[in-house]
Amino acid sequence: MEATVGTGTHGGAGVPDAFEHPRGLFCNRTLNLRKIQAVGYDMDYTLVHYHVALWEERAYSYIKNGLAAQGWPVEDLVFDPDLVVQGLVIDTERGNVVKANRFGYVKRAFHGSTPLDYESQKKAYRRTLVDLHDTRWRFMNTLFSISEASIYLQLVDLLDAGKLPERLGYDDLYQTVRQTLDAAHLEGLLKAEILADPDRFVDVDPDVPLALLDQKEAGKKVLLITNSEWEYAAPLLTYAFDPHLPGDMTWRDLFDLAIVGARKPAFFSEAAPAFEVVGEDDAGRAVLRTQTGLLEEGRAYVGGNAALVEASLGLAGSEILYVGDHVFADVKASKSVLRWRTALVLRPLEDEIEAFVAWRSEQERLTALMTEKERLEAYFSALRLERQRNEGGYGPQTDRSLEWLTDRIDQTRERLLAIDAEIAPLAVASSRLVNPRWGPLMWAGNDKSHLARQIEASADVYTARVSNFLHYTPFVYLRSPRGTLAHDHATPQAAGLEQAADDMGLDTFGEAGDGVPGEAPA
Repeated sequence: MEATVGTGTHGGAGVPDAFEHPRGLFCNRTLNLRKIQAVGYDMDYTLVHYHVALWEERAYSYIKNGLAAQGWPVEDLVFDPDLVVQGLVIDTERGNVVKANRFGYVKRAFHGSTPLDYESQKKAYRRTLVDLHDTRWRFMNTLFSISEASIYLQLVDLLDAGKLPERLGYDDLYQTVRQTLDAAHLEGLLKAEILADPDRFVDVDPDVPLALLDQKEAGKKVLLITNSEWEYAAPLLTYAFDPHLPGDMTWRDLFDLAIVGARKPAFFSEAAPAFEVVGEDDAGRAVLRTQTGLLEEGRAYVGGNAALVEASLGLAGSEILYVGDHVFADVKASKSVLRWRTALVLRPLEDEIEAFVAWRSEQERLTALMTEKERLEAYFSALRLERQRNEGGYGPQTDRSLEWLTDRIDQTRERLLAIDAEIAPLAVASSRLVNPRWGPLMWAGNDKSHLARQIEASADVYTARVSNFLHYTPFVYLRSPRGTLAHDHATPQAAGLEQAADDMGLDTFGEAGDGVPGEAPA
Protein backbone atom coordinates (compact mmCIF):
# COMPACT_ATOMS: atom_id res chain seq x y z
CA MET A 1 0.00 0.00 0.00
CA GLU A 2 1.31 3.46 -0.87
CA ALA A 3 1.97 5.53 2.24
CA THR A 4 -0.22 8.54 2.86
CA VAL A 5 0.60 11.27 5.34
CA GLY A 6 -2.19 13.21 6.99
CA THR A 7 -5.07 12.19 4.77
CA GLY A 8 -7.77 12.69 7.37
CA THR A 9 -10.65 15.08 6.88
CA HIS A 10 -9.51 17.42 9.67
CA GLY A 11 -6.29 19.32 9.05
CA GLY A 12 -4.17 16.77 7.21
CA ALA A 13 -1.51 18.25 4.99
CA GLY A 14 -3.49 21.48 4.61
CA VAL A 15 -3.36 24.61 6.73
CA PRO A 16 -4.12 23.67 10.34
CA ASP A 17 -7.29 25.17 11.74
CA ALA A 18 -6.49 25.76 15.41
CA PHE A 19 -10.03 26.88 16.17
CA GLU A 20 -12.06 24.14 14.55
CA HIS A 21 -14.50 23.32 17.34
CA PRO A 22 -14.89 20.42 18.44
CA ARG A 23 -11.39 19.46 17.24
CA GLY A 24 -9.84 21.72 19.85
CA LEU A 25 -7.38 21.37 22.70
CA PHE A 26 -9.08 22.59 25.85
CA CYS A 27 -6.76 23.93 28.51
CA ASN A 28 -7.32 23.69 32.28
CA ARG A 29 -3.79 24.82 33.19
CA THR A 30 -1.56 26.87 30.95
CA LEU A 31 0.75 24.65 28.90
CA ASN A 32 3.62 25.90 26.75
CA LEU A 33 4.28 23.02 24.35
CA ARG A 34 7.60 24.63 23.38
CA LYS A 35 8.94 23.72 26.82
CA ILE A 36 7.83 20.09 26.59
CA GLN A 37 10.83 17.91 25.75
CA ALA A 38 9.07 14.54 25.56
CA VAL A 39 5.51 13.44 24.83
CA GLY A 40 4.37 10.00 25.97
CA TYR A 41 1.26 8.26 24.68
CA ASP A 42 -1.03 5.47 25.79
CA MET A 43 -2.29 3.28 22.95
CA ASP A 44 -5.85 1.94 23.39
CA TYR A 45 -8.48 4.65 22.92
CA THR A 46 -5.62 7.18 22.72
CA LEU A 47 -3.38 6.53 19.71
CA VAL A 48 -5.70 3.81 18.46
CA HIS A 49 -9.44 4.30 18.64
CA TYR A 50 -12.05 1.57 18.27
CA HIS A 51 -15.62 1.41 17.09
CA VAL A 52 -16.96 1.65 20.62
CA ALA A 53 -20.33 -0.04 20.25
CA LEU A 54 -18.81 -3.03 18.43
CA TRP A 55 -15.84 -3.40 20.81
CA GLU A 56 -18.04 -3.17 23.88
CA GLU A 57 -20.63 -5.53 22.41
CA ARG A 58 -17.93 -8.15 21.92
CA ALA A 59 -16.56 -7.55 25.45
CA TYR A 60 -20.14 -7.86 26.74
CA SER A 61 -20.55 -11.15 24.90
CA TYR A 62 -17.42 -12.58 26.54
CA ILE A 63 -18.73 -11.63 29.99
CA LYS A 64 -22.10 -13.13 29.12
CA ASN A 65 -20.52 -16.36 27.85
CA GLY A 66 -18.35 -16.59 30.96
CA LEU A 67 -21.40 -16.24 33.20
CA ALA A 68 -23.36 -18.76 31.13
CA ALA A 69 -20.51 -21.23 31.62
CA GLN A 70 -21.08 -20.82 35.37
CA GLY A 71 -24.74 -21.74 34.92
CA TRP A 72 -26.20 -18.24 35.13
CA PRO A 73 -29.48 -17.59 33.24
CA VAL A 74 -28.16 -14.87 30.93
CA GLU A 75 -29.14 -16.24 27.52
CA ASP A 76 -31.82 -13.56 26.98
CA LEU A 77 -29.61 -10.57 27.84
CA VAL A 78 -28.84 -8.20 24.96
CA PHE A 79 -26.20 -5.46 24.93
CA ASP A 80 -27.65 -1.94 25.07
CA PRO A 81 -24.94 0.58 24.07
CA ASP A 82 -26.92 3.53 25.47
CA LEU A 83 -27.68 2.06 28.89
CA VAL A 84 -24.59 3.70 30.43
CA VAL A 85 -21.93 6.22 29.41
CA GLN A 86 -18.37 6.98 30.44
CA GLY A 87 -18.01 9.02 33.62
CA LEU A 88 -20.83 7.44 35.62
CA VAL A 89 -20.28 5.78 38.99
CA ILE A 90 -21.37 2.28 39.99
CA ASP A 91 -22.80 2.06 43.51
CA THR A 92 -22.05 -1.56 44.42
CA GLU A 93 -23.84 -1.22 47.76
CA ARG A 94 -27.25 -0.49 46.23
CA GLY A 95 -26.94 -2.02 42.77
CA ASN A 96 -27.20 1.39 41.13
CA VAL A 97 -25.37 3.45 38.57
CA VAL A 98 -25.40 7.17 39.33
CA LYS A 99 -24.44 10.46 37.78
CA ALA A 100 -23.04 12.92 40.31
CA ASN A 101 -22.09 16.56 40.13
CA ARG A 102 -18.65 17.90 41.02
CA PHE A 103 -19.48 17.92 44.73
CA GLY A 104 -20.57 14.27 44.75
CA TYR A 105 -24.31 14.91 44.97
CA VAL A 106 -26.26 12.33 42.98
CA LYS A 107 -28.28 14.01 40.23
CA ARG A 108 -29.56 10.94 38.38
CA ALA A 109 -29.62 7.24 39.19
CA PHE A 110 -30.67 3.87 37.80
CA HIS A 111 -31.35 0.76 39.86
CA GLY A 112 -30.69 -2.07 37.49
CA SER A 113 -32.02 -0.92 34.12
CA THR A 114 -34.79 1.21 35.68
CA PRO A 115 -34.38 4.92 36.44
CA LEU A 116 -35.06 5.95 40.02
CA ASP A 117 -37.85 8.48 40.39
CA TYR A 118 -37.16 11.71 42.24
CA GLU A 119 -38.46 10.56 45.63
CA SER A 120 -36.64 7.20 45.52
CA GLN A 121 -33.39 8.88 44.52
CA LYS A 122 -33.75 11.52 47.23
CA LYS A 123 -34.40 8.85 49.86
CA ALA A 124 -31.42 6.76 48.75
CA TYR A 125 -28.86 9.59 48.52
CA ARG A 126 -30.05 12.50 50.67
CA ARG A 127 -27.24 11.85 53.17
CA THR A 128 -24.77 10.22 50.80
CA LEU A 129 -22.08 11.82 48.68
CA VAL A 130 -20.11 9.99 46.01
CA ASP A 131 -16.56 9.59 47.33
CA LEU A 132 -14.24 7.71 45.01
CA HIS A 133 -11.93 6.87 47.90
CA ASP A 134 -14.67 4.53 49.18
CA THR A 135 -14.58 1.11 47.46
CA ARG A 136 -18.37 1.18 47.35
CA TRP A 137 -18.07 3.50 44.35
CA ARG A 138 -16.56 2.32 41.03
CA PHE A 139 -15.83 5.15 38.65
CA MET A 140 -16.34 4.44 34.94
CA ASN A 141 -13.00 5.92 33.91
CA THR A 142 -12.90 4.91 30.27
CA LEU A 143 -14.97 3.60 27.38
CA PHE A 144 -13.84 0.10 28.41
CA SER A 145 -16.22 0.41 31.38
CA ILE A 146 -19.38 0.40 29.27
CA SER A 147 -19.71 -3.34 28.72
CA GLU A 148 -19.23 -4.33 32.36
CA ALA A 149 -21.56 -1.63 33.70
CA SER A 150 -24.25 -2.52 31.17
CA ILE A 151 -24.36 -6.18 32.05
CA TYR A 152 -24.05 -5.37 35.75
CA LEU A 153 -27.28 -3.37 35.68
CA GLN A 154 -29.05 -6.13 33.78
CA LEU A 155 -27.81 -8.68 36.31
CA VAL A 156 -29.15 -6.51 39.14
CA ASP A 157 -32.58 -6.95 37.53
CA LEU A 158 -32.10 -10.73 37.54
CA LEU A 159 -30.86 -10.70 41.13
CA ASP A 160 -33.87 -8.66 42.28
CA ALA A 161 -36.15 -11.11 40.43
CA GLY A 162 -34.64 -14.04 42.37
CA LYS A 163 -33.05 -15.60 39.31
CA LEU A 164 -29.46 -15.54 40.61
CA PRO A 165 -27.92 -17.30 43.61
CA GLU A 166 -29.47 -15.91 46.83
CA ARG A 167 -26.11 -15.60 48.57
CA LEU A 168 -25.06 -12.82 46.22
CA GLY A 169 -25.16 -9.17 47.18
CA TYR A 170 -24.80 -6.26 44.80
CA ASP A 171 -21.08 -5.97 45.54
CA ASP A 172 -20.58 -9.73 45.04
CA LEU A 173 -22.35 -9.37 41.74
CA TYR A 174 -20.00 -6.60 40.62
CA GLN A 175 -16.94 -8.64 41.63
CA THR A 176 -18.20 -11.59 39.58
CA VAL A 177 -18.67 -9.41 36.50
CA ARG A 178 -15.20 -7.89 36.89
CA GLN A 179 -13.51 -11.27 37.35
CA THR A 180 -15.32 -12.69 34.35
CA LEU A 181 -14.26 -9.77 32.16
CA ASP A 182 -10.67 -9.94 33.39
CA ALA A 183 -10.61 -13.64 32.55
CA ALA A 184 -11.74 -12.91 29.00
CA HIS A 185 -9.00 -10.30 28.55
CA LEU A 186 -6.34 -12.52 30.11
CA GLU A 187 -7.21 -15.29 27.70
CA GLY A 188 -6.72 -12.82 24.88
CA LEU A 189 -10.00 -13.80 23.23
CA LEU A 190 -11.15 -10.30 22.38
CA LYS A 191 -7.74 -9.06 21.30
CA ALA A 192 -7.27 -12.08 19.07
CA GLU A 193 -10.60 -11.29 17.44
CA ILE A 194 -9.51 -7.70 16.81
CA LEU A 195 -6.16 -8.69 15.33
CA ALA A 196 -7.90 -11.18 13.05
CA ASP A 197 -10.08 -8.40 11.58
CA PRO A 198 -8.77 -4.92 12.47
CA ASP A 199 -10.77 -3.31 9.66
CA ARG A 200 -13.91 -4.20 11.57
CA PHE A 201 -12.86 -2.93 14.98
CA VAL A 202 -10.32 -0.12 14.54
CA ASP A 203 -11.43 3.42 13.72
CA VAL A 204 -8.26 4.56 11.95
CA ASP A 205 -7.33 8.25 12.18
CA PRO A 206 -4.61 8.81 9.55
CA ASP A 207 -3.77 12.22 11.03
CA VAL A 208 -2.42 10.74 14.28
CA PRO A 209 0.96 9.62 12.83
CA LEU A 210 1.46 13.06 11.27
CA ALA A 211 0.75 14.82 14.58
CA LEU A 212 3.39 12.68 16.28
CA LEU A 213 5.83 13.12 13.41
CA ASP A 214 5.47 16.90 13.73
CA GLN A 215 6.40 16.63 17.40
CA LYS A 216 9.36 14.38 16.67
CA GLU A 217 10.72 16.63 13.92
CA ALA A 218 10.30 19.61 16.29
CA GLY A 219 12.90 17.99 18.56
CA LYS A 220 10.65 16.30 21.11
CA LYS A 221 11.10 12.71 22.23
CA VAL A 222 8.02 10.71 21.32
CA LEU A 223 7.24 7.81 23.66
CA LEU A 224 4.84 4.90 23.67
CA ILE A 225 3.83 3.75 27.17
CA THR A 226 0.99 1.24 27.04
CA ASN A 227 -0.29 -1.60 29.19
CA SER A 228 -0.99 -3.69 26.08
CA GLU A 229 1.44 -6.52 25.45
CA TRP A 230 3.82 -6.68 22.51
CA GLU A 231 1.85 -9.41 20.75
CA TYR A 232 -1.14 -7.07 20.52
CA ALA A 233 0.44 -3.61 20.36
CA ALA A 234 2.98 -4.29 17.61
CA PRO A 235 0.60 -5.62 14.93
CA LEU A 236 -2.08 -3.09 15.84
CA LEU A 237 0.30 -0.12 15.47
CA THR A 238 1.62 -1.59 12.24
CA TYR A 239 -1.97 -1.63 10.96
CA ALA A 240 -2.98 1.82 12.24
CA PHE A 241 0.26 3.78 11.67
CA ASP A 242 2.55 2.33 9.02
CA PRO A 243 0.35 3.05 5.95
CA HIS A 244 0.23 6.71 6.96
CA LEU A 245 3.94 7.32 7.53
CA PRO A 246 6.30 8.56 4.78
CA GLY A 247 8.49 6.23 2.75
CA ASP A 248 9.65 3.11 4.56
CA MET A 249 9.13 4.62 8.00
CA THR A 250 7.33 2.41 10.54
CA TRP A 251 5.83 3.01 13.96
CA ARG A 252 9.08 1.71 15.48
CA ASP A 253 10.95 4.58 13.83
CA LEU A 254 8.40 7.10 15.11
CA PHE A 255 8.86 6.35 18.82
CA ASP A 256 12.12 7.20 20.56
CA LEU A 257 11.13 4.72 23.28
CA ALA A 258 8.39 2.11 23.03
CA ILE A 259 7.26 0.51 26.29
CA VAL A 260 4.60 -2.20 26.34
CA GLY A 261 3.26 -4.17 29.30
CA ALA A 262 3.77 -1.04 31.40
CA ARG A 263 1.40 -2.00 34.23
CA LYS A 264 0.02 1.51 34.77
CA PRO A 265 -0.66 3.04 37.25
CA ALA A 266 2.08 1.10 39.10
CA PHE A 267 4.45 2.16 36.29
CA PHE A 268 4.50 5.69 37.72
CA SER A 269 5.21 4.79 41.34
CA GLU A 270 7.03 1.45 41.47
CA ALA A 271 10.42 0.25 40.24
CA ALA A 272 9.65 -2.76 38.04
CA PRO A 273 12.52 -4.07 35.88
CA ALA A 274 12.63 -3.57 32.13
CA PHE A 275 13.19 -6.21 29.43
CA GLU A 276 14.32 -5.31 25.93
CA VAL A 277 12.41 -6.71 22.97
CA VAL A 278 15.16 -8.19 20.80
CA GLY A 279 12.95 -10.04 18.32
CA GLU A 280 9.86 -12.17 17.82
CA ASP A 281 9.32 -15.89 17.70
CA ASP A 282 7.29 -17.61 14.98
CA ALA A 283 4.04 -16.82 16.83
CA GLY A 284 4.79 -13.11 17.04
CA ARG A 285 5.62 -13.23 20.74
CA ALA A 286 8.37 -10.93 22.00
CA VAL A 287 11.80 -12.40 22.58
CA LEU A 288 13.20 -10.62 25.63
CA ARG A 289 16.44 -10.04 27.46
CA THR A 290 16.92 -8.38 30.80
CA GLN A 291 17.79 -4.71 30.56
CA THR A 292 20.56 -3.47 32.81
CA GLY A 293 21.22 0.23 33.13
CA LEU A 294 19.43 2.97 31.26
CA LEU A 295 17.01 2.48 28.38
CA GLU A 296 18.39 3.14 24.90
CA GLU A 297 16.54 5.30 22.41
CA GLY A 298 15.15 3.60 19.32
CA ARG A 299 14.44 0.36 21.21
CA ALA A 300 11.34 -1.33 22.58
CA TYR A 301 10.89 -2.66 26.11
CA VAL A 302 8.48 -4.58 28.26
CA GLY A 303 7.85 -3.25 31.77
CA GLY A 304 10.18 -0.76 33.37
CA ASN A 305 9.08 2.33 35.24
CA ALA A 306 8.68 6.08 34.88
CA ALA A 307 11.75 6.95 36.97
CA LEU A 308 13.87 4.84 34.61
CA VAL A 309 12.37 6.67 31.62
CA GLU A 310 13.23 10.04 33.18
CA ALA A 311 16.79 8.97 33.94
CA SER A 312 17.28 7.53 30.46
CA LEU A 313 16.08 10.71 28.74
CA GLY A 314 17.69 13.12 31.21
CA LEU A 315 14.29 14.72 31.75
CA ALA A 316 11.92 15.00 34.66
CA GLY A 317 8.63 16.40 35.86
CA SER A 318 7.09 19.19 33.82
CA GLU A 319 9.40 18.57 30.85
CA ILE A 320 7.30 15.50 29.99
CA LEU A 321 3.70 15.48 28.76
CA TYR A 322 1.74 12.23 29.04
CA VAL A 323 -1.39 11.67 26.95
CA GLY A 324 -3.94 8.97 27.80
CA ASP A 325 -7.63 8.16 28.09
CA HIS A 326 -7.80 6.80 31.65
CA VAL A 327 -8.53 9.52 34.23
CA PHE A 328 -6.76 7.67 37.03
CA ALA A 329 -4.19 5.30 35.52
CA ASP A 330 -2.93 7.82 32.94
CA VAL A 331 -3.36 11.45 33.92
CA LYS A 332 -3.96 11.40 37.68
CA ALA A 333 -1.19 8.91 38.45
CA SER A 334 1.45 10.58 36.27
CA LYS A 335 0.61 14.04 37.62
CA SER A 336 0.32 13.23 41.32
CA VAL A 337 3.45 11.06 41.54
CA LEU A 338 5.85 12.65 39.06
CA ARG A 339 4.32 16.04 38.25
CA TRP A 340 4.37 15.23 34.55
CA ARG A 341 2.13 17.46 32.47
CA THR A 342 -1.02 15.66 31.37
CA ALA A 343 -3.53 15.49 28.53
CA LEU A 344 -6.71 13.41 28.57
CA VAL A 345 -8.28 12.00 25.42
CA LEU A 346 -12.08 11.97 25.75
CA ARG A 347 -13.49 10.84 22.42
CA PRO A 348 -17.20 11.33 23.32
CA LEU A 349 -16.41 15.03 23.72
CA GLU A 350 -16.82 15.46 19.96
CA ASP A 351 -20.42 14.30 20.03
CA GLU A 352 -21.13 16.41 23.09
CA ILE A 353 -19.80 19.61 21.54
CA GLU A 354 -21.65 18.98 18.28
CA ALA A 355 -24.89 18.35 20.20
CA PHE A 356 -24.53 21.64 22.09
CA VAL A 357 -23.74 23.53 18.90
CA ALA A 358 -26.90 22.15 17.27
CA TRP A 359 -28.85 23.08 20.42
CA ARG A 360 -27.56 26.65 20.53
CA SER A 361 -30.75 28.47 19.51
CA GLU A 362 -32.87 26.46 21.96
CA GLN A 363 -30.30 27.09 24.67
CA GLU A 364 -30.46 30.83 24.06
CA ARG A 365 -34.25 30.66 24.42
CA LEU A 366 -33.94 28.59 27.61
CA THR A 367 -31.39 31.04 29.06
CA ALA A 368 -33.63 34.02 28.30
CA LEU A 369 -36.61 32.34 29.94
CA MET A 370 -34.56 31.46 33.03
CA THR A 371 -33.35 35.06 33.30
CA GLU A 372 -36.93 36.30 33.15
CA LYS A 373 -38.00 33.67 35.68
CA GLU A 374 -35.26 34.69 38.13
CA ARG A 375 -36.23 38.36 37.92
CA LEU A 376 -39.91 37.64 38.43
CA GLU A 377 -39.14 35.30 41.34
CA ALA A 378 -37.19 38.11 43.00
CA TYR A 379 -40.08 40.52 42.40
CA PHE A 380 -42.56 37.93 43.68
CA SER A 381 -40.54 37.39 46.85
CA ALA A 382 -40.20 41.14 47.48
CA LEU A 383 -43.96 41.61 47.16
CA ARG A 384 -44.61 38.78 49.62
CA LEU A 385 -42.18 40.28 52.14
CA GLU A 386 -43.78 43.71 51.73
CA ARG A 387 -47.21 42.24 52.40
CA GLN A 388 -45.88 40.29 55.40
CA ARG A 389 -44.36 43.41 56.99
CA ASN A 390 -47.40 45.56 56.30
CA GLU A 391 -49.69 42.92 57.74
CA GLY A 392 -47.45 42.26 60.77
CA GLY A 393 -46.75 45.89 61.47
CA TYR A 394 -42.97 45.58 61.77
CA GLY A 395 -39.88 46.78 59.90
CA PRO A 396 -40.01 49.13 56.90
CA GLN A 397 -43.60 49.39 55.65
CA THR A 398 -45.38 50.93 52.66
CA ASP A 399 -48.77 52.51 52.25
CA ARG A 400 -49.91 49.95 49.65
CA SER A 401 -52.97 48.01 50.62
CA LEU A 402 -52.94 44.26 51.33
CA GLU A 403 -55.53 43.79 48.57
CA TRP A 404 -53.35 45.51 45.98
CA LEU A 405 -50.26 43.53 47.03
CA THR A 406 -52.19 40.25 46.92
CA ASP A 407 -53.49 41.04 43.44
CA ARG A 408 -49.96 41.86 42.22
CA ILE A 409 -48.62 38.64 43.79
CA ASP A 410 -51.31 36.65 41.95
CA GLN A 411 -50.43 38.31 38.63
CA THR A 412 -46.75 37.52 39.11
CA ARG A 413 -47.51 33.93 40.06
CA GLU A 414 -49.53 33.46 36.86
CA ARG A 415 -46.67 34.84 34.80
CA LEU A 416 -44.23 32.46 36.53
CA LEU A 417 -46.48 29.48 35.83
CA ALA A 418 -46.63 30.45 32.15
CA ILE A 419 -42.85 30.75 31.99
CA ASP A 420 -42.43 27.36 33.71
CA ALA A 421 -44.66 25.81 31.06
CA GLU A 422 -42.28 27.11 28.38
CA ILE A 423 -39.14 26.12 30.27
CA ALA A 424 -40.16 22.53 31.10
CA PRO A 425 -39.92 20.94 27.63
CA LEU A 426 -36.70 22.80 26.84
CA ALA A 427 -35.13 21.72 30.14
CA VAL A 428 -36.12 18.09 29.56
CA ALA A 429 -34.70 18.14 26.03
CA SER A 430 -31.48 19.76 27.29
CA SER A 431 -31.06 17.05 29.94
CA ARG A 432 -31.27 14.37 27.24
CA LEU A 433 -28.64 15.79 24.88
CA VAL A 434 -26.04 13.23 23.77
CA ASN A 435 -27.62 10.34 25.72
CA PRO A 436 -31.38 10.09 26.39
CA ARG A 437 -30.86 8.42 29.79
CA TRP A 438 -27.91 10.36 31.18
CA GLY A 439 -27.58 13.55 29.17
CA PRO A 440 -24.19 15.25 28.60
CA LEU A 441 -21.01 13.75 30.04
CA MET A 442 -19.59 17.01 31.33
CA TRP A 443 -22.72 18.43 32.95
CA ALA A 444 -25.05 17.34 35.73
CA GLY A 445 -27.93 19.75 35.48
CA ASN A 446 -26.48 23.26 35.63
CA ASP A 447 -23.34 22.06 37.41
CA LYS A 448 -20.22 20.29 36.23
CA SER A 449 -20.38 16.52 36.38
CA HIS A 450 -18.15 14.39 38.57
CA LEU A 451 -16.26 13.39 35.41
CA ALA A 452 -15.67 17.05 34.54
CA ARG A 453 -14.34 17.66 38.06
CA GLN A 454 -11.92 14.75 37.76
CA ILE A 455 -10.69 16.08 34.42
CA GLU A 456 -10.24 19.59 35.83
CA ALA A 457 -8.26 18.24 38.76
CA SER A 458 -5.93 15.96 36.82
CA ALA A 459 -5.68 16.95 33.15
CA ASP A 460 -3.81 20.07 32.13
CA VAL A 461 -5.35 19.70 28.67
CA TYR A 462 -8.20 17.58 27.34
CA THR A 463 -9.28 16.85 23.81
CA ALA A 464 -11.32 14.39 21.77
CA ARG A 465 -8.43 12.80 19.84
CA VAL A 466 -4.65 12.88 19.55
CA SER A 467 -4.74 14.23 16.00
CA ASN A 468 -6.13 17.50 17.37
CA PHE A 469 -2.53 18.38 18.29
CA LEU A 470 -2.01 18.63 14.54
CA HIS A 471 -4.11 21.80 14.34
CA TYR A 472 -2.10 23.59 17.01
CA THR A 473 1.49 22.72 15.98
CA PRO A 474 4.24 21.53 18.38
CA PHE A 475 4.99 25.14 19.31
CA VAL A 476 1.63 26.27 20.67
CA TYR A 477 1.23 28.15 23.94
CA LEU A 478 -2.06 26.96 25.41
CA ARG A 479 -3.52 29.40 27.91
CA SER A 480 -6.23 28.46 30.34
CA PRO A 481 -9.24 30.78 30.44
CA ARG A 482 -9.81 32.97 33.47
CA GLY A 483 -11.76 31.05 36.06
CA THR A 484 -15.06 32.38 37.34
CA LEU A 485 -16.80 32.47 40.70
CA ALA A 486 -20.50 32.76 41.37
CA HIS A 487 -20.26 36.42 42.38
CA ASP A 488 -18.57 37.33 39.08
CA HIS A 489 -21.96 37.17 37.37
CA ALA A 490 -24.11 38.55 40.17
CA THR A 491 -26.27 41.60 39.51
CA PRO A 492 -27.86 43.90 42.09
CA GLN A 493 -31.26 42.55 43.08
CA ALA A 494 -32.86 45.99 42.99
CA ALA A 495 -32.08 46.34 39.29
CA GLY A 496 -33.50 42.88 38.75
CA LEU A 497 -36.72 43.83 40.50
CA GLU A 498 -37.11 46.94 38.40
CA GLN A 499 -36.53 44.98 35.22
CA ALA A 500 -39.02 42.32 36.31
CA ALA A 501 -41.65 44.98 36.85
CA ASP A 502 -40.88 46.49 33.44
CA ASP A 503 -41.17 43.06 31.82
CA MET A 504 -44.66 42.79 33.30
CA GLY A 505 -45.63 46.22 32.05
CA LEU A 506 -45.46 47.57 35.60
CA ASP A 507 -43.08 49.73 37.56
CA THR A 508 -41.77 48.61 40.93
CA PHE A 509 -43.96 50.88 43.01
CA GLY A 510 -47.26 51.28 41.24
CA GLU A 511 -49.29 51.00 38.05
CA ALA A 512 -47.47 51.47 34.77
CA GLY A 513 -47.27 55.09 33.82
CA ASP A 514 -48.92 56.47 36.95
CA GLY A 515 -45.74 58.41 37.71
CA VAL A 516 -46.36 58.32 41.43
CA PRO A 517 -43.77 56.13 43.14
CA GLY A 518 -45.12 54.47 46.23
CA GLU A 519 -48.73 55.18 45.38
CA ALA A 520 -51.15 52.35 44.74
CA PRO A 521 -54.89 52.08 44.27
CA ALA A 522 -56.92 52.07 47.47
